[in-house]
Amino acid sequence: MSIDVFPSREALAALDWAKGDGLLPVVVQDADTLAVLMLGYANAESLELTLVTGHMTFYSRSRQRLWTKGESSGNVLAVTAVRVDCDSDSLLVSARPAGPTCHTGAESCFAQAPGSFLGRLDALVRQRAQDRPAGSYTTSLFEAGTRRIAQKVGEEGVETALAGVVQDDAALLGESADLLFHLTVLLRARGLGLEDAVAVLAARHAT
Repeated sequence: MSIDVFPSREALAALDWAKGDGLLPVVVQDADTLAVLMLGYANAESLELTLVTGHMTFYSRSRQRLWTKGESSGNVLAVTAVRVDCDSDSLLVSARPAGPTCHTGAESCFAQAPGSFLGRLDALVRQRAQDRPAGSYTTSLFEAGTRRIAQKVGEEGVETALAGVVQDDAALLGESADLLFHLTVLLRARGLGLEDAVAVLAARHAT
C-alpha cells in the first residue's frame, strides 16, 4: 500500500519526539468524509510499522505496548496519508476505516463528528462498484457500462443548464444533485474519485 507523507519522509525524521517523552498525538481523519475518527499516540516504532504495513498502529499508554487498530475487531484503519504539523510534534493521519472506529460501535470516537457528505457518497459509490448489490440503481449504471454512464452525465448536464435558465431554484438544485451523483459514478467507473477532481482544482488554485 502506498502512503503519501506530507511534507516528506525527511520531515518525519525531524519529528520532535522529546517534547512528548517519545510520543506524538495522532489525529485520525476519514480520508473520504474528512470526519475526525479518533485520537491516539504513536512512538517512532509504531509510526514506522504504520508506514510499512499501511495500517494505523499506535502506542498504548495504558498497556505500554504497540497496538494496531482493529487487531482484534478487524476494523483496521487503512492509512492514505500522514501529515506533520508546523511544530513537528503531532500528526494528522488520513485513513479509510474498515468498520466502526470507536469501541462503542460508533463510526467516530467523537459524537456527531462533522464530515463531508460528498465524501460519504463517493465512498458508497466505490463500495457499490465493488459489491454490485442487486436492485441498486448504482449497480445498474455500472452494469450498463461507462458509455451509458457518460451519456447520463451529459443528459444531467443539459438538464442542469436548462434549469439554471428557465426553472426555479428547487429545480436547479435537484438537477445539480443528479449531475453530481452521476459524475461521481462516471469517475468511479474510470477508477477515479471525487478527491482526484478536487486535487486538480487545488493544484490550479495553488498556481
